[in-house]
Amino acid sequence: MVIDDITAIAQTSIYTIIKCAAPLLLVSLCVGLIVSIFQTVTSIQEQTLTFVPKILSIFLTLILLGHWIMNNMVEYVTQLWSDFSAYIR
Repeated sequence: MVIDDITAIAQTSIYTIIKCAAPLLLVSLCVGLIVSIFQTVTSIQEQTLTFVPKILSIFLTLILLGHWIMNNMVEYVTQLWSDFSAYIR
């Protein structure tokens, strides 16, 4: 196993992590921005106000996209373990 193989594994791992985490992070960012704008407009400065909508939106996103996220992760691990014999040489 050469450094190019390790670099390819690391690159694919990071890409898979970003691809799986991006929907959750984007939803959280959008909900946080909407709640922040609402707080600014209404002058309500409650710190816990952002927590509940973000948690609910993350749970909803996981319910809707959880299958897709899990499939991406399983495909990556399956591909990684199927090439395992090449890595131990």
